[in-house]
Amino acid sequence: MTPHEVAALDRRLDHFLADLTESLGRSERHRWAKVYLQGLLMDGERKSIEPLAERIAGADVQALRQFVGQSPWAVELIQQRLAEKVADLLSEPEVWMIDETSFPKAGEASVGVARQYCGALGKIANCQVAVSLHWSTCEASCPVAWRLYLPQSWLASPARRAEGKIPDGISYRSKNQLSLELLDQAMLWEVPRLPVVADSAYGNDFDFRAALRERGLQYAVAVEPSTKVWTTDPALVSVPANKRGRPRKYPALTDLPAAKTLTEVATELPKAAWRNITWRQGAKGPLRSRFAQVKVWAAHGWKRQEHPKRVMEWLLIEWPENAAAPTDHWLAQLGEQSLGLRRLVKTARARWRVELDYRELKEELGLDHYEGRHWLGWHHHVTLVSLAFAFLRTEQAKAKKNCWCDVDNAAPHPSAAAAAADSSDRTVPVV
Repeated sequence: MTPHEVAALDRRLDHFLADLTESLGRSERHRWAKVYLQGLLMDGERKSIEPLAERIAGADVQALRQFVGQSPWAVELIQQRLAEKVADLLSEPEVWMIDETSFPKAGEASVGVARQYCGALGKIANCQVAVSLHWSTCEASCPVAWRLYLPQSWLASPARRAEGKIPDGISYRSKNQLSLELLDQAMLWEVPRLPVVADSAYGNDFDFRAALRERGLQYAVAVEPSTKVWTTDPALVSVPANKRGRPRKYPALTDLPAAKTLTEVATELPKAAWRNITWRQGAKGPLRSRFAQVKVWAAHGWKRQEHPKRVMEWLLIEWPENAAAPTDHWLAQLGEQSLGLRRLVKTARARWRVELDYRELKEELGLDHYEGRHWLGWHHHVTLVSLAFAFLRTEQAKAKKNCWCDVDNAAPHPSAAAAAADSSDRTVPVV
């Protein structure tokens, strides 16, 4: 947005932030929060503090640095208010999206930086990695909470912990564990529960899926085709009695049915199992492919004679008619009600919005532009970017004819509404 367009939204931004930033306390924190958001919303190649401050009359670089990097306001309280607001504003919820994004870095001083897989570059590189939770409808989505992934090297060294100002209570958590913490936090906030969607980095993890079930959360998560499953319930295999010693609790490996890869399951399905499904309207027309669903039981740890609780999951397979092999696989549990194939496909395919969120967060709002090096500052920055993102979502909704979003009683300023709609057109296909 241009400075004129941001100025036109001044009162609406005040209204939007009023309840979100209530926990900030001191009046100067409210002032600098608004200034920071205005800088994020304005046009400009860099959204780090110095160039951001140069674009806003009266902005003070040192005050902004102190507010973002050092001021002791609680991230969790702001994120809770944001989650509650987004759940209210983005009506007709569809899914919770879990994913991760990376922040390439040249140096090694920023908290969490290490040589690790960097999705932004598609290779191992020097970067930070963060996990985020997004609330999503079929029309819009928004990140509501974040966790920065800390490699073991940052937590094992007292010097590095001090360098990044990492709180004493922070211990190592895998990305999957961080995602579960985000879900626990959302449930603690009593945000309405939605099915969880995630890519195969999460879905491949048997323990991750089991943790979702323990929390009573529905899910449809991507998995790799090499995943081993049974197509009949292994609990139905009879356990032979031992003639000597203690009685067996579990059947012998040789008595279990053969575990199959998901590719093997797909190739053995009859032609009648496959249906062509259209799940949404894309930018270039309806999105349509061929799918099948099968009841399966994960064979995790079966060769090692491990015996975790095994439950039925739905295997969803996508195999386009002209493809030589299946292209995608998901494992899902979506509650007790009757499960239609179209519903399963629509839920599993709902994760597409998260990449658009990351693109807009980075290209429009400077998510990856923060130059501070410490734990608190990083979490402050991503939280403020999320507020700016949510504000844009409400303005984009206001610009539509059938507005479902009651931000305030004022109509949007024409130029500001046009800018918000233009931002939506650049980053979000028609759905």
